[in-house]
Formats: sequence, C-alpha cells, structure tokens
Amino acid sequence: MAEMTAIERVSAVLAGERPDRPPVSFWHHFPPTATSGQAAVDAHLQHLRRFDLDFLKVMNDNPYPTLRAVRTAADLRDVPVLRGDEEGYGKQLALLRALSAELSGKVLTVTTLFNSWAVLRRIVTPPVDDRHRPPALHGPPTPMDVRLSALLAEDRSAVGMALDAIAMSQANFARRCLEAGADGIFLSVRDDWVDTPGNGLSTYDEMVRLGDGQILTASRGVRFNILHMCGVPRDFDSFAAYPVHAISWADRAAGPAIGEVIERIKPVVCGGVDNLATLPNGTPASVAAEVRDAIAQAGDRPMIVAPGCTYDPDVVPPRNLDAIVQAVRSVGSPA
Repeated sequence: MAEMTAIERVSAVLAGERPDRPPVSFWHHFPPTATSGQAAVDAHLQHLRRFDLDFLKVMNDNPYPTLRAVRTAADLRDVPVLRGDEEGYGKQLALLRALSAELSGKVLTVTTLFNSWAVLRRIVTPPVDDRHRPPALHGPPTPMDVRLSALLAEDRSAVGMALDAIAMSQANFARRCLEAGADGIFLSVRDDWVDTPGNGLSTYDEMVRLGDGQILTASRGVRFNILHMCGVPRDFDSFAAYPVHAISWADRAAGPAIGEVIERIKPVVCGGVDNLATLPNGTPASVAAEVRDAIAQAGDRPMIVAPGCTYDPDVVPPRNLDAIVQAVRSVGSPA
C-alpha cells in the first residue's frame, strides 16, 4: 500500500477503512509560559514535528472567563452565559487561528474543551498550582471536589443553574473554535468526580449529560470530534453512545480493555498505551508491546494509537515516545 498523508490516514480510519498504518498521536500540557501567544504556537508545532504525529490535539490551559469568586452557592445562580470569545476563550481562539494558518490541509487539529462539571470545579476552587499534570485515577477527593460537593449539598438548584450556563458557554466557544480553524473538538468528560455517594449516583445524568450534548451539537458537521473519558468511567456505554468520531480513555490504567468493548462500540478507538505507568517507567520494548497488543485487541477494526490521557514530559523519556511511533510504523497494513 502506498504511503498516506497524515490526513488521509486519519480519514481512512474514521471511514472504517484500514490505512497504510494506524494513525498515532500523543499530548501533554505545556508549561504555564506556553499556554497562549507565540510560545504556545511554537510549543505545539515543535511537539508535532518532533514526533511526526498524525493529528494535533491542541491543549487548552487558558482559564475559563469568570467575573467574580464563588463564596456561597447563591453566587452560582447568576453565572452568565458567555459569547465564547471573552478573554480566556480569546487566547485559545488566537492559538487556533495561528495553528490553522500553519497546518490547514496538512494535519487535522482537535482542540480541547472541558465539560461543564470540569469547568465548575476549577471555578469554585481555583488550583493553587497552575501547572496542569496528568489526572489521578484514584485517591481521596481533591479540594475542588470537596468544595463542589459542599455547594451541591447547600443548594443543588444553584449548582444546576451554573452547570447549564457553563455548558451553553462552552457550546458557544466550541462554535468559535471551529470558525477559528479547528477540525474538531476533544471533549473531556469525567463521571467518577460526579456520581459519588455524597452527590448522588445519578447526578451526571441529572445535571451534566445534557450539557455534554449541547457542546457536541454545537460541534457537529466537522471532520474529527473525539470524546475523552477521563478518570475511571462509571458509565462507559453511555459515553460510547455519544455522537463522536472517536473515543479516548485510559484503557490500560482504568479500563475497560479495548478487547472487552470493541465489538459493541461505534466510534473509533483512540488509545492502547498506558500514560501513567508504562510511558514513564517502562522500556521502549514494553511500550512497543502495548502498541502491538492494542492493535491485536482491536482486531479487524482500524484504530488510532495513543496514550490513555496526557503524559508528564518531566518523567517520560523521549525514547518511549519514539517507541510508540516506531512500533506503529513497523505494523503497517497488508497491501
């Protein structure tokens, strides 16, 4: 089979066709000095070109535009619906326009959006450390989660109003991202933060899922939308039914395994490599073994090879990232 371009390779997989080799990509959060402006443009392009990736996930660590601090649950009742181009949004839109000018027609780009709950937890308790690292899968609730749960107990209706406003704002932002040149969105969702005994085990369905749908509706009609199930998915099948082109989750660290779900899901699988253990602590050989095993688990279904989530560049050896790309290229497809 003749060698494909990066866009042809991804497009083939999204169409259910087997390309010359599986597409591959991976991503990490850049330092706070490279979240916007030319520094962010340069960081993304250097990462893409250093590893010759098949698509670019555009990171989004620009803060959600907020007007005031949240002191009580009552403050959540007047969270405004935003246009989608306010200050924090605007920095991301400028990044997308610059990357589109460089990459349009060469590599597909998906821009990161967080759903309403993920945004709200950072609004009610802004993080002390502005360096965004790979999320923990287990452990005690974070201060963000404790505070949001307390606000939910104080006034559930007010929290719901804030979530609705944020979802509509994120939908507006998604539209503007696509207008700025993104080929799709990478929507990050996480239900193990939400459906807890204290919050109520059906809180996600009650308060969050409709907002996810609003964001995806605003993003329909594009080439490449990815849903990322962060954390340990409690309701994998509901997420897998979302109208997206591909789904990403920590199949190694959190489960379920690719082979357990491949026969019952419609979107393309994007995963296969353990970002929390194998990438930082394994060898190139163990990384390559995970790539081959993931492709074998997918069977006849073409897939995208990627880690289950972000990785920490401070602890992951570049040789292990090179091993992902080399393993994919060694697989190829039958002529």
